[in-house]
This record gives sequence, structure tokens and C-alpha cells, in this order.
Amino acid sequence: MTGKAETTQILFDTHCHFNMSDFDKDRENLLQLSQRVGVKGILMPGTTKESWRKIRQLTSLHKGLYTALGLHPLFVEYHKKSDIRSLELAVAMPPISAVGEIGLDFYVKELDRQKQIVLFRAQLQIANIAHLPIILHVRKAHDEVLKHLRIINFRFGGFVHAFNGSQEQAKRYMDMGFKLGFGGAMTYPRAVKLRALAAELPLSSIVLETDAPDMKPITCQSSRNTPIHLVDNFRTLCELRSELPSKIALQATENACQILDIPIDDL
Repeated sequence: MTGKAETTQILFDTHCHFNMSDFDKDRENLLQLSQRVGVKGILMPGTTKESWRKIRQLTSLHKGLYTALGLHPLFVEYHKKSDIRSLELAVAMPPISAVGEIGLDFYVKELDRQKQIVLFRAQLQIANIAHLPIILHVRKAHDEVLKHLRIINFRFGGFVHAFNGSQEQAKRYMDMGFKLGFGGAMTYPRAVKLRALAAELPLSSIVLETDAPDMKPITCQSSRNTPIHLVDNFRTLCELRSELPSKIALQATENACQILDIPIDDL
């Protein structure tokens, strides 16, 4: 145990829906406060075509915000076929750091699995052609996702959002160039398996995230999560691991920057 972690480290939130309307009233203030506590980078994943414009606008207006564009599997019935072509065109227009949030969600029984697979594979092809990493949303489908990554021969790595798979699945992702995202769920003592993963996986494979406004850490008393709470997730990671907080912060941030091809000095 390392005790209480410092909050003056440089941290990177690899998954934050900062474009959502939940933040419209106080986004500027939250961004300033986040920067003040050390959260110097925030990656905003797209979920629908309609979300992309606001993400791009925010990225253009604020240092430290980064764009990812994708079509989320939870909205598979909402997406249009033409959205794939729109994504293909959108990723050719910089700045863009990743394709996402994409993947497979077999937890929600009503979602058409075959439609999800078709959507996922199409977006993998787009990311491969664009030489971009991906942000993976995976629930009850790690083996299926890994299978399609292999079949498509996806080569540019990315982040596995809210990873909660097995050690063996973690290794397979790592072997394919992926980093594993840990967020608010890790802060709950009852999450025994997840906390063991956070403690035991190589530090070189871990990135931090909030999934704000969702996935509140145990410390969050408000109705929404914010990127400021990345510090709470960082503190929990430090409590679970034996390395110094400074080393954990630096490595996690370097991991994020490596995937996104961002010089750490730019943060």
C-alpha cells in the first residue's frame, strides 16, 4: 500500500463524455478545475453521428481535449447504414485521435448481435485504413471481440474501456497493443475481481478513465461523475499497487499518450 496519492501528477482521462448536455452549464469551470488537479488530457468518445460535431467543436476550443468518433453498439438500431460512410469521411479530417466508442454489447439481450458484429467490423476496417487506435466497449463479449480483431487483423491498438475480463483475456488484448481502462468501478471494495486485476496487471498496460457523467467512484456524492474524479480513481489505483504514485501517474499517462500518438510534453 502506498498511502494517499498526490493530486499534482499529470493525469489523462481516456474515456469521458464531456460533450454531453450534463456538462453544458458548467463545462468551462469543470475543465479549469480538472486542469488544476492534474487532469491535463481528456479523450471524448463519440457514440452517434450526431455527437461528433460537438466533440469536434470542444476539441477546437480547448487545449487538452481530444476527439474520438464512433458508433456505439448500444445504439445499433438507431444508426443508419449511411453513418458508416460518414465515419469513413470524418476520420479523414484531422484532428482525430481514435475511432470509438465501438464494440459489442452482449449484456443487453434485446440488442441484435449480428447487427452489432457487422457494425463493429465495418468500424474496425475504417480504423485500420486510417491507421487509428480504437476505444472498445465490451460487455459479455471479450472473446468475440478478440476474435474479430484477429480476423480483421487490426493493427493499431487502443483502449478497452472499463475492462473487467479475465487475466487471459487481458493478456490477449495486451499482445494486440491494447491498454486496459480502469475507472470508478475499481473504487468499490466489493469489486474484488476488478481490484485484483488493477493490482496485478502490468502497469504498462493500464490507463485511467472516468466515463463521466456515468460510472461514479465511491467518493462521488453528486448526481454525476466528472473528469475531476479521475483523481479519486488514481488514488484507488495507488492504494491497490506497490509502486510510487508518481510512477503510476507517469506510466498511465504515457500509456495513453503512446496509444493516441500525443507527445506527453503537449499536455
